[in-house]
Amino acid sequence: MKCEEYKIKRALISVSDKTDIVDFARGLHELGIELISTGGTADFLRACGLDITNVSDLTGFPEILDGRVKTLHPKIHAGLLAQLDNEAHQKQLLEHDFPSIDLLVVNLYPFEETLAREGSTHEDIVENIDIGGPAMLRAAAKNYRWTAAVVNPQHYKETLTLLQMNDGCLPERVRIGLAGEAFEHTAHYDAVVAEYFRTHRNSAFPELYTLQARRGKTLRYGENPHQSAVLYGKFTQIFNQLHGKELSYNNIIDIDAASRLVMEFNEPAVAIIKHTNPCGVGIGSELREAYNKAFATDTVSPFGGIIAFNKPVDEDLAQMIHGIFTEVLIAPEFEPAALELLKKKKDRRLIQVDYNVLRKAIKHDIRSVAGGYLVQNPDDVLLDEDALRVVTQRDPSEDERAAMLFAWKVAKHVKSNAIVYAAPDRTLAIGAGQMSRVDSARIAVQKAKDAGIDLKGCAVASDAFFPFADGLLQAVEAGAVAVIQPGGSVRDEEVIAAADEHNITMMFTGMRHFRH
Repeated sequence: MKCEEYKIKRALISVSDKTDIVDFARGLHELGIELISTGGTADFLRACGLDITNVSDLTGFPEILDGRVKTLHPKIHAGLLAQLDNEAHQKQLLEHDFPSIDLLVVNLYPFEETLAREGSTHEDIVENIDIGGPAMLRAAAKNYRWTAAVVNPQHYKETLTLLQMNDGCLPERVRIGLAGEAFEHTAHYDAVVAEYFRTHRNSAFPELYTLQARRGKTLRYGENPHQSAVLYGKFTQIFNQLHGKELSYNNIIDIDAASRLVMEFNEPAVAIIKHTNPCGVGIGSELREAYNKAFATDTVSPFGGIIAFNKPVDEDLAQMIHGIFTEVLIAPEFEPAALELLKKKKDRRLIQVDYNVLRKAIKHDIRSVAGGYLVQNPDDVLLDEDALRVVTQRDPSEDERAAMLFAWKVAKHVKSNAIVYAAPDRTLAIGAGQMSRVDSARIAVQKAKDAGIDLKGCAVASDAFFPFADGLLQAVEAGAVAVIQPGGSVRDEEVIAAADEHNITMMFTGMRHFRH
């Protein structure tokens, strides 16, 4: 007998998420399939008028230990695991009066929901670790030819339709697909539980690193139109889209980059991003002032870019930015009048973000490489105050120090090689992503000239050390009087000497911020 010719006679249903379960169970009952269930699910289905056999009646053993043990019984697992084309298995089922269980409908205790719920105690969380459910799912999925495992309520209707069309049978291709989904479900569940316990033993990088995330949404395409893409995880729970067309793959990456940058500042700040690199960053007493400063850095590149604000957007600010084509605006809040105005452009995406939630959500940076993943702690430290030191004869003035630290905050978020020219409250020119640090500096200077920006008296930040004095001298020639860089080159003394010769003040951070 082939499994796809085997008519399902008996189903075990045990679900925490009861979405659509009544209609599914009723449809199974109408096909003549016997329904078995555990305590809470049995009571729920019975109250809806369905004839249900309790698991405890089937096993002849009561649920014990406050429900911790109810399906962990040979009669259940033999029914799930028996190969019905195996004569020895058939004989043993008959000898022990064990019925086969042909369909398993299970979803697990709400561990993730309990973990996310405010006020959940450690005891609450631990008690919502499902034991019997995963054991049954794994058993049924292993024996998929004879026990179909349905874990996702979205498949109830499809499964029922197939049973109705095939006289109570399920094709093998469907069974194996359901089995795969069951194993994905238990693997994700166990990964979430493992991550919770890992936080209690302070193990950031375990021997076995499991990626766990639920599929969020299918994107129109990936980085390019010929690439498919899906968004996994909790991104849409952190970034709430209030208006505009669907986010693209590249939008999502830029939103992440812009938000991380603007979070560096406590005072009102604006960051304008294009292809993950900042076009301009500004701070001020209020957002309109900060925006004008950020926009002035580069008045061309912001068109079609991403703008992130770290304070609520009001109507006056909305009026200022409304005339410019931007892909995405990000803010912790859009005041009602601002929202009404900005919604007038249907393609503009408006994203509301809770920066406190975002900070907590940034745990690991993960990148795929051929055959594996690179995993690191996020670059969430700006500098080590104890390591920060002036290495030149001239100490910085208060304004020079402020300008250096501002430039350093921005340089942390610019693709290497990064060169950032800045005043205490704004970027003046940015050179990003060049193979040579000198080229990045040259591009930044040229962009400043094109924008009519005078760099005289500014500070410059470099995300890594100057390997030679030529990079520093180029900055001096452009007008920089203060330099902040990690230091650490074998030619540091040569670079310091060049700075002293030109009366430049320079600080070493002892920390670099490569961004690949």
